[in-house]
Amino acid sequence: MLGGRMYRPVRALALAAAAGRAARLFSTARRLAAADKFYVTQPIFYVNSVPHIGHFYTIVLADAIKRYADLRGKATKLSAGTDEHGLKIQQAADKAGEEPLAFCTRFSDRFRALMGAANASNTDFIRTSEPRHREAVARFWRELVDRGHIYKGEHSGWYAVSDEAFYTEGQVEERVDPATGERKRFAIESGQPVEWVSEVNYKFRLSAFRDRLIAWIEESHDAIYPEIRRNEVLAWLRDGLEDLSVSRPRSRLRWGIPVPGDDQHTVYVWVDALINYATVDGYPWSDGGGATQRFFPPDVQVVGKDIVRFHAVYWPALLMAAGLPLPKRILAHAHWTMGAQKMSKSKGNVADPFDAIAQYGVDPIRYFILRNGGIANDGDYSPAEVLVRYKKDLVGQLANLAARCLSASLGADLGAFAAIGRQQQQDQRAVAPGDEHVRRVLLELPQRVGACFDKCELGRGMALVFDALADANRYMTDEQPWVLAKSADGKTQARLQVVLYYTLETVRLAAIMLQPAMPGKAAQLLDHLAVRRAERQWQHACFGAGWQSSPLPQPLPGAAQLFPKL
Repeated sequence: MLGGRMYRPVRALALAAAAGRAARLFSTARRLAAADKFYVTQPIFYVNSVPHIGHFYTIVLADAIKRYADLRGKATKLSAGTDEHGLKIQQAADKAGEEPLAFCTRFSDRFRALMGAANASNTDFIRTSEPRHREAVARFWRELVDRGHIYKGEHSGWYAVSDEAFYTEGQVEERVDPATGERKRFAIESGQPVEWVSEVNYKFRLSAFRDRLIAWIEESHDAIYPEIRRNEVLAWLRDGLEDLSVSRPRSRLRWGIPVPGDDQHTVYVWVDALINYATVDGYPWSDGGGATQRFFPPDVQVVGKDIVRFHAVYWPALLMAAGLPLPKRILAHAHWTMGAQKMSKSKGNVADPFDAIAQYGVDPIRYFILRNGGIANDGDYSPAEVLVRYKKDLVGQLANLAARCLSASLGADLGAFAAIGRQQQQDQRAVAPGDEHVRRVLLELPQRVGACFDKCELGRGMALVFDALADANRYMTDEQPWVLAKSADGKTQARLQVVLYYTLETVRLAAIMLQPAMPGKAAQLLDHLAVRRAERQWQHACFGAGWQSSPLPQPLPGAAQLFPKL
């Protein structure tokens, strides 16, 4: 049991088994099927305002999950884009005196720019105003009609323009509007004002899928993560579902995709938006000579907790109705606050991601946002905390350890590390008492970090990496390699290389595991360590798997400048 008591003989057996697993992983990992596919989606962002730090978190979280799959040898796809239809956009464009498409393009370009600034590795960027998406929505709608899941009827309910959603009587509350002092009704879930709407719409038989949705969530425990969101969705479903209004009269909503066969109605913006995850994989698919589905369904769909209802109830029900496979996991992450308060322009506590990237660098702010960001609980954004992570973790634990170990005065012989690693991995008798703890940490680290990353808990996984780096820093202080380096004795010099091996092996494993979060800085650090490009996959992140090729590339000098003073 990690961190618990274990008798020494049992511990020795466990470590021997871990060493054996590490060796087998390294020798057999090349047989992993490179054709395995992994599809990650991020929500398409609504273009009614500029990007904020919450958008940046979603982008980086989805990108890190995709990059981790890359390291695992998967063929990957990461979709992104902008959601451009709906009454809210129509009203915002009218207020700005612009045509809706021009208005959308202006904001869509900002989100596209943020993807680039964040160094996101998305393979597609879709706009719902594109012709390919209009075709996909029309085909999907016709499929629902043909299968008997769409009907026309009168719909009445409380509508929130800001949410582009109807709410039932039990989902709204009456309270005083602080802006006007008047009593109004608001959606309990989002806090947005609602208005009563009665109109003839097309409706989707959502209620018919209640039992199937419950069964899907109960049978597939990973379908919705974290547990708190899974329980929320199950509670909604057990309370019962009403049929969903899936169109708006064209007289109310001009800016959107017309209902196929009835141009007096516009497809509901959330139905329109959700279908993008199929559009980017070539939907509509064909069994004979046309487009084929390559990655669908998504392996992980990253969303904010505020839109989990649309992705965990409406979206799987629509897929069931269309006869399409369901996503394997919906990851509904928490939000960001500042000073423990919700971010708001009126309060002046909104963090601009472009400013943060410019101030700290893209990889340091990616690291902070993943390390401090919440999956179940909200994260709190603070420039002071960013500096703490930068100075304590990135400079103090990571870069300084690498720079000290690679200093010319210590004379690390990287060419000898492959042999040292094999000996330390395979021969327990060669392990000095002072090396046992750091060896155990390195043997166990890949499995522990991988378990966190597999659950999309990037922050927890990176915490383990930096715990290992802290152990290596303490180990270096205890072993005092700068003293060993002054001796001309052969045994002392051999001991020096073992100490440097353990510290730099920790840095090597850390750099490989940190690639999803900090792709640029991690690659640079691996260059400092003379690790070949072909030896940076997850299969190489195991104790004793480094510096196997000969001759080694020339180490990149200047590790101390990896994270410069701000």
